Parts: sequence; C-alpha cells; structure tokens
Amino acid sequence: MVVMDYSESPTSNSRVHVVSVFDDKPTYSCAKCSAVIALQDELISKSFSGRDGRGFLLHSAVNVKLGRKEDRPLLTGVHTVQDVFCMGCNDRIGWFYYKAADNSQKYKEGKYLLEREKLVKENKWALDG
Repeated sequence: MVVMDYSESPTSNSRVHVVSVFDDKPTYSCAKCSAVIALQDELISKSFSGRDGRGFLLHSAVNVKLGRKEDRPLLTGVHTVQDVFCMGCNDRIGWFYYKAADNSQKYKEGKYLLEREKLVKENKWALDG
C-alpha cells in the first residue's frame, strides 16, 4: 500500500510516486487523473456523507497522501481526521479517520472516507470475443 504522510505540504509534486496495482481487479480511481485509489473489495459502506455529497467508507487506499491532523466536527461528532489527497493530481478526495472521540464511532478509526464524486468505479470486465 502506498500512503504518504505529507503533514507539511499536501500539495507537493508526488506524481512520480503513483504506482499501478490491481491490474485485473475492480477498483476505484481518481476522477481527475485516473490514478488507482482502492480496490472495490475494500468498501465497507456507501452510506456516509462527505463534504460535497455521498461518501464511501473504505478499509484502505493507495496512491494517496495525508494532510495535517485536525479535530473536525462531523455529523456523528468530533473526529480527529486528516484530509486525503490523490498522489497523481493533488486533488482532495476525502479524509482519513485518525481518532474518534465517541466510543460508538471507534470503528471508523484507521479508515478512509472518500467522496463518491471524486472517484470512478472501474469494473475491469472482460468481453468474450
């Protein structure tokens, strides 16, 4: 997994670090630059809210870098989160749940909330022919 912590500069040039993985598996890719972000198998839930609409909760992500930790009031309470940026284009695509204050929200810790509008679903279907 490629996750880089760029607490000081989330906008630094990281295009050279983008890796290609999961050649024949269904993935989610960045809608802006097509960098692979996650396997579809990593999806936990589609029933989350992001900043700009619906969001997906995922176990893991690749080709992303993390911003600074900050306490952010969300719909389910205050969480310590880090913004998640695509390594291919530096677009902010969601956030990483670092810590949850409420015990009922602890299951989110270490997970990614990625904005649905920032992702493209790549099914990798093969046509017989």
